[in-house]
Formats: sequence, structure tokens, C-alpha cells
Amino acid sequence: MKVYFIGAGPGDPELLTLKGARILKQCPVVLYAGSLIPRELLAEVEGGAEQILDTATMDLEQTSAVIEQAYREGKNVARLQCGDPSLYGAIGEQIRRLEQAGIDYEVVPGVSAMAASAAWLGKELTLSGVSQTIIMTRYEGKTPFPERERLPQLAQSGATLAIHLGVTRIHKIVEELLPHYGENCPVAVCYRTSWPDQDRVVGTLADITEKVRAKGFTRTALILVGQVLDTDQFEDSYLYSKDQAHIFRPRGQNKS
Repeated sequence: MKVYFIGAGPGDPELLTLKGARILKQCPVVLYAGSLIPRELLAEVEGGAEQILDTATMDLEQTSAVIEQAYREGKNVARLQCGDPSLYGAIGEQIRRLEQAGIDYEVVPGVSAMAASAAWLGKELTLSGVSQTIIMTRYEGKTPFPERERLPQLAQSGATLAIHLGVTRIHKIVEELLPHYGENCPVAVCYRTSWPDQDRVVGTLADITEKVRAKGFTRTALILVGQVLDTDQFEDSYLYSKDQAHIFRPRGQNKS
């Protein structure tokens, strides 16, 4: 028996991986946070699972107790996590309790909100000569932050930024990024990416605060910042250059 942490993706049921869907069908006990994961994603197990629990109103101790009880009864458990479990999924604290209890577990990766948002925007977040680095972070709130990871320090790199859980502080984010990125730096704010009510705004650091407030975004939004969002001034990939030889394309192969 196992406890499976399954990345449910950003919301669209079709973005659940094949492996995640297969394992989900094998679990009689399913836990998911209804505030972050649509019930439609559970359509294929609605009639077969013994227990489907929305954990939105439950705390860590309550969910851990349900998981441990099911495991002791010899049942596989699926713990659905929004996006990819490795990113702001709070699985570390859950895994720690499972290990202390001697419970076997497995993590199944999922599609992140960042990947889904970039796809929705039709953008590549790493463009040759523009940015080869993506920094995923969250804005400082109740969660303690090391000084070296605060936004002004990260912004010194000039890398593409993916900022989670910060839309209500968009004005502070803009204030801290302006000295490093400039007011003309492109910004996209994606709300509930891949859900039926998904929405987004694009702009620059100069006007994004006003645009976000006009939309009324207050949660479940990802902020993307960087020149990669609005430029056609980048180099073609070196890997696919006709002049670049490698083991799969020996030198001279493309010559007539």
C-alpha cells in the first residue's frame, strides 16, 4: 500500500498526467483541496472511490489522520496537489509525518501553473541572448524569508521571474522590481490558468498595478516578469543551427 502525492496540474482535467490518472483510479481514498482543484478532475473516480474528501477546511493534523487510518486499513491513498507537488505544495510537512509513521509514499509530478501560463501566453521563458534563467519565488508574507531570497535581491539577476502568491501585493512587487527591470519591462498576470474562468492581463511595470486592480484579481494568480514576454530580438538556438555539429548531426550532414 502507498500514499501517492499526485500533481493535479493547474486546473484543466486534461492536464493531469497519464500516470496520475492511472494511479488515481487505483486509490479508494482520495483527498483534494477543492479551493485549488476542480471537482471535475475526479469525474472518473466519483463512482468507484470509497471516500473523496475536500480538505479545504481541514488542517494538517486532520488530513494526516485520515491518510494514516486509510493506510493502516490497507488502502492506497491519493493526495491530489495542485500544479506540481514540488512547488509550494506543502508536501514536505506531510512527508515528514508519513516517514515518522513508517508509511510508504510516492510523488507523481504534475504540470505547473508556470508552464501552463507560459503555454497560454504562447511564450518561451528562456530565449537565447535574452534570459536563460527563471526564478520561481513567492512574495513575502507570513512565511519567513531568508534575506538573500527577498525580491530585491533576486531581481538583481535580471532573470525571468515567476512570482506566486503575491497578486494582492502587486504594488509592492512593482516598487521593488522597478530599479532593476525598468518601467518598460513586460509583465503578465495569469489568473486561474486553465480553469473555465481563466483570465489575464499583460502590461509593463509602469501600468500592471492599475490593470490588475481593474480586473479585481485577489488570489490564485501567477505574476510573470521579464523581457522574454515581449520581444522578437533574440538569437536562434545554437543547438539547431546548421553550422552546429553534434553526435546526432555530424558536421557536413546538411551540406549539399
